[in-house]
Amino acid sequence: MGAEAQSLGHGGIRAVARAAGVRGARMSAGIRELGSGEAPLGRIRRPGAGRKRVADLNPAVRKALLTLVEPDVRGDPMSPLRWTTKSTRKLAKELTRQGHRICADTVGDLLREEGFSLQSNAKTLEGRQHPDRDAQFHYLNEQARDHQDGGAPVISVDTKKKELVGPFKNNGREWEPRGEPVRVDTHDFPDRELGRAVPYGIYDVAANTGWVNVGTDHDTAAFAVESIRRWWNGAGRTAYPTAGRLLITADAGGSNGYRTRTWKTELARFAAESGLTITICHLPPGTSKWNRIEHRLFSHITMNWRGRPLTSHEVIIESIAATTTKTGLTVHAELDTNPYPTGIQVSDDEIAALPITRHRFHGDWNYTLHPQHPLDATAINSTSDQASADKPSRLTRRSLQDPELTGMTRRQLSELIDALTPALEVQREQVLRARRGHERLMAPGTGAKAKLTPADRVLVTVLHLRKLATMDLLGQLFGVTAMTISRAKQEVRPLLEAHGHPVSTSTARLRTPADVATFLAPDPAKTKVKKTS
Repeated sequence: MGAEAQSLGHGGIRAVARAAGVRGARMSAGIRELGSGEAPLGRIRRPGAGRKRVADLNPAVRKALLTLVEPDVRGDPMSPLRWTTKSTRKLAKELTRQGHRICADTVGDLLREEGFSLQSNAKTLEGRQHPDRDAQFHYLNEQARDHQDGGAPVISVDTKKKELVGPFKNNGREWEPRGEPVRVDTHDFPDRELGRAVPYGIYDVAANTGWVNVGTDHDTAAFAVESIRRWWNGAGRTAYPTAGRLLITADAGGSNGYRTRTWKTELARFAAESGLTITICHLPPGTSKWNRIEHRLFSHITMNWRGRPLTSHEVIIESIAATTTKTGLTVHAELDTNPYPTGIQVSDDEIAALPITRHRFHGDWNYTLHPQHPLDATAINSTSDQASADKPSRLTRRSLQDPELTGMTRRQLSELIDALTPALEVQREQVLRARRGHERLMAPGTGAKAKLTPADRVLVTVLHLRKLATMDLLGQLFGVTAMTISRAKQEVRPLLEAHGHPVSTSTARLRTPADVATFLAPDPAKTKVKKTS
């Protein structure tokens, strides 16, 4: 307008001001700005003009906001929004209630200025990690390389998430005509007739092939081994015609967990049927996401059937079998309608009779089942009796003091026993006096003898602290009850700590006297103990 008034000459300011409805002084100011030669401001108001920001008018609102969104760090842990969803609307409402009038959009601006953004939970906390976790992965890798170099199959096994069978919602989306989505039930209650599908997968690491046995009953150890049996008879035997060994990598828990007794007995039967020497290496606890089958097979199956209701077992089988990847993955799937009852008990004698060899490195996680037929009940009893009869000749006190078991030389153990024996004798005398209620009336050495000598008490405590054996096994080895072993440990452990003698944990896990004898046997072909830092 200033330029237009200037072009009209005399009287132009008044004429343009009247036509535009503005003051003549504003027109004159525009002409002066044109004549100054300065660059245009690019805005209507000068910097600092206009309504002030809420944070400038009320500096306390910023602190109040941070107190709400970070109560544990910046403010009161009993914040009114401590246990609610901290949306901008709720934050604005609470700030207004506290006397800081503000809108949700301004709250969002302030949060962004303070470095906040919308964040979802990050699943990164793994909890307590086993100290031998990394060493077990290295050991598993060595076993896999050894089997593959020898032409033996290496498989990764696990149970996929159980799936509801029927017209139920399945997460994901598929291309459908606009406005015509697939209709599914509004609830996810299992259908009594169709039930659930239990997919158990076997992934062949070298061949990059998958085999999924879809069960309709319980996820048991028998079902897991039957799935492996079907894979071997249907694909493994053909792919590895000369193989005499098989390596299975599995999670630490579930139907194929290392604590599951029926898992071992069923594998022993399969080994006897197939003639395979089966080695099992379990992943350390809490590391199931690193199981090869999870990201090489199960993830692709999930992506393949996303957004598709699994209305029948046939749909599940076909969807799994149609799973492929650019790297060449192929999958075979079949239905298993056999019943697999739960609650099957396996006795200690049955476990003791298994043709199993526990590796020297974490024998609870790593063990081998040999292709021998399981013994009948008579053989089990005779074997157990013979083991009891032979125990004193095979496992003497001297053999139990072996450095492989104690983690120290015989001389170091002898010095430790000599150092702790006087304190143990004093401790025992105090216990006996408290039990009698008065001073002893007979000379020391008379009366009932202790079930364990001071040397034995130190030895059993060292063996138990090294986590080599359970108290039941130590009781068998020393001819006492597990309660006696427990009392000995309670007496000796404080003395060990006071003596400043830490006991290192062993990686071996022994379950029976036969395991101890095998562990101590001078066998050069035995699996080496892996050193851990």
